[in-house]
Amino acid sequence: MDPLNLVPYLPRAEWSLGPGDQGWLTMLGQVLKEYQTCTRRRSLLRARVMDFVTSTAILPLLLGCVGVCSLFKLLRWLRTRACVRNAVVVITGATSGLGRECARVFHAAGAKLVLCGRNAEALAELTRELAASRAAKVQTHKPYTVTFDLTDPGAIVGAAAEILQCFGYVDVLINNAGISYRGTIVDTSLDVDRRVMETNYFGPVALTKALLPSMIRRRQGHIVAISSIQGKISVPFRSAYAASKHATQAFFDCLRAEVERHDIEVTVVSPGYIQTSLSLNAVTADGSKYGVMDETTAQGRSPSQVARDVLAAVGRKKKEVVLAGVAPALAVYLRTLAPRLFFSLMASRARKERKPKRC
Repeated sequence: MDPLNLVPYLPRAEWSLGPGDQGWLTMLGQVLKEYQTCTRRRSLLRARVMDFVTSTAILPLLLGCVGVCSLFKLLRWLRTRACVRNAVVVITGATSGLGRECARVFHAAGAKLVLCGRNAEALAELTRELAASRAAKVQTHKPYTVTFDLTDPGAIVGAAAEILQCFGYVDVLINNAGISYRGTIVDTSLDVDRRVMETNYFGPVALTKALLPSMIRRRQGHIVAISSIQGKISVPFRSAYAASKHATQAFFDCLRAEVERHDIEVTVVSPGYIQTSLSLNAVTADGSKYGVMDETTAQGRSPSQVARDVLAAVGRKKKEVVLAGVAPALAVYLRTLAPRLFFSLMASRARKERKPKRC
């Protein structure tokens, strides 16, 4: 007979609780109970340890980190101010906007200022304001003023000589003066393009070339060009302005490489929109004033904050400073990485705006 057929007939083993098994079950229950107790104790201990770490270690550590960071920023700010204390700083376009705020910030830091602009009365008013200011915690100096027009090539050489006569040398030159533009390319006369380029590009270049030899002789100096984010990307209806800022970026990038061997620093600052009257004073296609405060300009950065950033850039000897939001920064990378998409977006914006609005 097949042995497999015998399986149903084999006797089945039955298990029942014996007298000795009760002790084992009791012991097993005690083990399980102790295990559960130990688990609860470990959980409680872990919770207490976490509470202890959070209350006595993490919080003080975080506060300590915040304190160290704040102290580091304070020391860096003090060092920045110390770098320009008693330094001769020339600021063009000092009568309004960012130039005026730079004058206030650098004056409060103890710099010896030479303020430049076209309006002698406005420069004199700014000088009186700075002299009456009590905001500075260091010794300040009475500013000098030099009146000239950057669009006049013949006046720049004489202005540079007058600037050097003030203190005998220049430590920092801030090329800030500029003009904006609104208009369509097809309607813009070539005279308007030349006017914007004269103010934003040829004027700063000529003044820089006039003062550069004295810096080279001293093997000391710092040249700052206030450019724009539009020196890196271009948007519709800003052709003359964007072209002048692209040229500014290229020129001062080349200058930085050439004068490094003379220990001269060059910084290009590229802000986004700033809350100034730049759009109000912008020229249009026919050369008239734009006269409109753009919404983007009204919502831009504070000029005092940008001025402090310029001071920090000078103190830290930065090569390049971009002061713009996330969108412009992304646009810079988008133009490089995805040019087709970037130009499509610009064309879409142009179709939407059609032409700059004005009152």
